[in-house]
Amino acid sequence: MTNYTVSLSKVIKELSLDVISMPGNPDEILISSTDVNRPGLELNGFYDYYDPKRIVIFGKAETAFLNSISSERRSKVLNELFSKKPPAAIIARGLKPVPELVEASKNNGVPLLSTAETTSSLVARLVSYMNVEMAPRITRHGVLVEVYGEGILLVGDSGVGKSETAIELIKRGHRLIADDAVVIKRVSAISLVGEAPDNIKHFIELRGIGIINARRIFGMGAVKLTEKIDMVINLEIWNDQKTYDRMGLDNEYTEILGIKVPVLTIPVKPGRNLAVIIEVAAMNNRQKKMGYNAAQELMKNLGFNAEDMPQTETKLQLDF
Repeated sequence: MTNYTVSLSKVIKELSLDVISMPGNPDEILISSTDVNRPGLELNGFYDYYDPKRIVIFGKAETAFLNSISSERRSKVLNELFSKKPPAAIIARGLKPVPELVEASKNNGVPLLSTAETTSSLVARLVSYMNVEMAPRITRHGVLVEVYGEGILLVGDSGVGKSETAIELIKRGHRLIADDAVVIKRVSAISLVGEAPDNIKHFIELRGIGIINARRIFGMGAVKLTEKIDMVINLEIWNDQKTYDRMGLDNEYTEILGIKVPVLTIPVKPGRNLAVIIEVAAMNNRQKKMGYNAAQELMKNLGFNAEDMPQTETKLQLDF
């Protein structure tokens, strides 16, 4: 599995950190761990489980401890800590660093930063940002749109009409995230987020017209940088020999980076308004997540027992 990194300069910009000491180029300082370290045990000389790849956070407790010991001991423990070469150290709550902390960071070439945020808030924001930036990811052919707050990933053979459908959805007030190529990141054990590669962001290819810039033509409200993936819609040319689901009692899903995502297969043929169908699919998917299933209610109204209608889950082997 590829190990991703994020530069310290991006972290500084994202968290609006102030620089106290910067011995090198922050663009070249790469962080490879999504975790952080609050050095309580380390300040007392215990390094058995210390990970030098983590950013070190100094909060109120760590600062109070440093102020409670002598200057000589402060210098010793801080130089020992920074000799492990963590990628950076951040002081929270806008606390004034003790002189030995600044000196040790400079002596060992460790960047020293600060923020007015509380320690807990800083840790939460930093870990959340790192989890997104260094998440496992894949790039797949498709179109990602946001429809009524639902992230819909449109997949299907080339030329089936994914980009044209995205244009119609944009005109109906929804938003484009990515066309043609979608970078999919696993940001948690249950969440997937999609975005466009930087070099094709906001561009759409329409056969017969060429490349257009959705942001330039439709405005900033028509695009979005990232969106969670709530469902996959597989567009395929209508096959008269195939039986398509007309009730919605059975559930189909696919796995993306180990996470199950519901799938709908929608047949395409002249006369079908795909944009409207996808809008309804998005709203229906939201209702299902909230516990309501229209097909089950209809069967109940027709006198069928819910226990006599077992739901099955079928895994579709899509290209993920």
